[in-house]
Amino acid sequence: MVAPRTIRRLAEDCLALTKPRIVALVLVTVAAGFYLGAADGVSPWLLWHTLVGTALVAAGTNALNQVFEADVDARMRRTRHRPIPAGRLSARAGGAFAWTAGIGGVLYLLVLLDGLVAALAAATLGSYVFLYTPLKRRTSLATLVGAVPGALPVVGGWVAARGSLGPEAWILFALLFFWQLPHFLALAWIYREDYALAGLKMAGEGDAGGQDTFFKASLYAAALLSVALLPAVTGMAGNLYGLGALGLSGWMLWTAVSAARHPSLPSARRLFKVSVAYLPGILTLMMVDKIP
Repeated sequence: MVAPRTIRRLAEDCLALTKPRIVALVLVTVAAGFYLGAADGVSPWLLWHTLVGTALVAAGTNALNQVFEADVDARMRRTRHRPIPAGRLSARAGGAFAWTAGIGGVLYLLVLLDGLVAALAAATLGSYVFLYTPLKRRTSLATLVGAVPGALPVVGGWVAARGSLGPEAWILFALLFFWQLPHFLALAWIYREDYALAGLKMAGEGDAGGQDTFFKASLYAAALLSVALLPAVTGMAGNLYGLGALGLSGWMLWTAVSAARHPSLPSARRLFKVSVAYLPGILTLMMVDKIP
């Protein structure tokens, strides 16, 4: 008989594999996409099934990432205590849990929702695990590739509510895509030494001064500002959203440009914090000022 304490530790390690905070962020974007896509009011049960299925896929995706990067995690200070590199969980057990969650989530969405939502979830898992994860060892362009699976869940939420894709769904995709780039560039520069130690070709590598990294972040923040105004232009949201989006996106751009002019660890952390505040802010504005 397995001791309850052992079962509890196993459960805690499996939960750690899923990166719960990232799963929670994904669910926030899915819920926002669902609300924005709902034309005739929000169906609580449909939203519930969408969130459950997406949570399973996101959990499986994050867990697979840790399984495939256990050797990398073992070399980085901030990740060496994760369950697999620390030896608390075998890669085989972690992989079994991850595949069960990921495939189970796709099947859940396929059975209880529809094929398009399930296909988007499968594309998220596949592109993150089989494209982004291995590319991180080869090229800094992996950042652009990784922004794709990061932007797909909000589209899945829209499709689950609306039943089809449309220009609005792709606007949401673009918003999430461009938001991730300055967000991750700031994070990658902060931890550039850790990533280099692990042999990952991440943004910020070889850019000790930070000028190149934050110049790119400024360009992406400028693109984000343009995309963020599209919901007001296309009639997805009203003038309140438009003014708020201009203010929030201008704040992000100003912070990125400031970091490019005066690169430093404090400016990188400031950009990261602003990006963290930006996403819930912009989505909340859009939901509050949604035009039916």
